[in-house]
Amino acid sequence: MDMLFLSLKTLHIVAVIAWMAGLLYLPRLFVYHADAEVGSDKSETFKVMEQRLLRTIINPAMAVTWLAGLGMVVYWEMNGITSAREFWFIAKFVLVFVLSGMTGAQSRYVRQFAEDANTRPSRFYRIFNEIPFVLIILIVALVVIKPFQGLF
Repeated sequence: MDMLFLSLKTLHIVAVIAWMAGLLYLPRLFVYHADAEVGSDKSETFKVMEQRLLRTIINPAMAVTWLAGLGMVVYWEMNGITSAREFWFIAKFVLVFVLSGMTGAQSRYVRQFAEDANTRPSRFYRIFNEIPFVLIILIVALVVIKPFQGLF
């Protein structure tokens, strides 16, 4: 593999780590924010923390993850390494798309908290916090195991 591919792969892995760190941390902030009194100093601090985490870490990391990942796909296809039509890749792509939807949901929750319009209890966010973790387990398993590779 040449330096371009290895650079894309490195960038992709680092971006995924940053994205996942944010996706796992933000709902924990929601848990504590949901229990904070509206208008309190604690609530206002959580608003700033949530918005900064989303804007400076989660969204940029997600964008870099997608761009580097798509760059690797183009490289694979051009060099015959693997195909984006493989089962494992299609399944991974679907799960990454769902993970991106989770990011969208978290963005919506950040806006709701910013507007003091949250109606969900902290328990909701405790459960919501587990979904990205389950998704990343499945995604990593697909990438490592590559089930049904070569059958499609």
